[in-house]
Amino acid sequence: MSATVLPDLFSPTRIGAFDVANRIAMAPLTRSRADADGVHSRLAIDYYRQRASAGLIISEATNISRQGRGYAFTPGIYTDAHVAAWQPVVDAVHDAGGKIVCQLWHVGRMSHVSLQENGAAPVAPSAIRAGELVFLETQTQATPSMPRALETDEIPGLIEDYRNAARRAREAGFDGVEVHSANCYLLEQFIRDSTNQRTDRYGGPVENRTRFPIEVITAVAEIWGPDRVGVRLSPLTRAVGDTPLDSDPQATYGYLARELGTLDLAYLHCVEGQTRGPNGAAAFDFRALHAAFGGRYIANNGYDRQLAINAIATGHADMIAFGRPFISNPDLVERLRSDAPLSDPDQATFYGGGAEGYTDYPTHYAQAGA
Repeated sequence: MSATVLPDLFSPTRIGAFDVANRIAMAPLTRSRADADGVHSRLAIDYYRQRASAGLIISEATNISRQGRGYAFTPGIYTDAHVAAWQPVVDAVHDAGGKIVCQLWHVGRMSHVSLQENGAAPVAPSAIRAGELVFLETQTQATPSMPRALETDEIPGLIEDYRNAARRAREAGFDGVEVHSANCYLLEQFIRDSTNQRTDRYGGPVENRTRFPIEVITAVAEIWGPDRVGVRLSPLTRAVGDTPLDSDPQATYGYLARELGTLDLAYLHCVEGQTRGPNGAAAFDFRALHAAFGGRYIANNGYDRQLAINAIATGHADMIAFGRPFISNPDLVERLRSDAPLSDPDQATFYGGGAEGYTDYPTHYAQAGA
């Protein structure tokens, strides 16, 4: 009888329609280096190419519309110019042997009138103002503006915005898309009863609060095929807007995961805890969420090399997404494989600027002077 071979962090696998070279994903990382119209600079070509050894790259959060924008200098995927800027980025990843999906993003209430067309108010499920700050084109920060509640008859138009962005991502050559339903942006604002006080068919019981996200994901899957669509959730994060949690996260997200499982999607990608915080898997039953979904699962948040190896070996996850380590370690996969030391990123260059802190981090091989 042959011994059972445990899955390995560095072994190839299949995630939906994606044959990936290893089980290390690059998490979406906002870097704010597009222009004021959301068109990427040529620097993005090198940035993503340098990190193409990841089994799967999930692009930085990418606006589906002008209305969906909440931070200056973040990229879009809704115009011809956006497609033209993303195409060489995607080509560079493919030429380097990588896979890349586009994360589709609408920030909802986490925006400011100066970022909206004609100074319009941001939109949200309910007129509840977000806290914290957003980054403006003036290179300053401001409190998010008071949002207005979406009318029921506006929902189909928003779904069409997601459809358009999904089509544009196909035109740009991406391998698939990830629908951003996490980190307290628009879709998660509908999911949580703390930010959704609607009384129509999109508010109230969990079946209603999850209706809009499921309609969006279903529409996107019609464009791509479900096995090229992933979804990101974050049951525990208050990531942006100082957003309260749902009153019963385990029940709410468990219901949503079961419903998403019926769509035969490529994967479920979960932020396990507070974004930019330690792994919080002990505070929520993510294994139950994975089981409810029934498909491939990408775990994210606070993972180091050993935690990642253990999570794959035990079947907790099928891939592990790393965020900040990929900023300063373009060769992160090889560093993890060889257990080489990791470089720390310069937080002053996280957002905005040019090549510094973006494309100039050396590989471990170069640092060692080999």
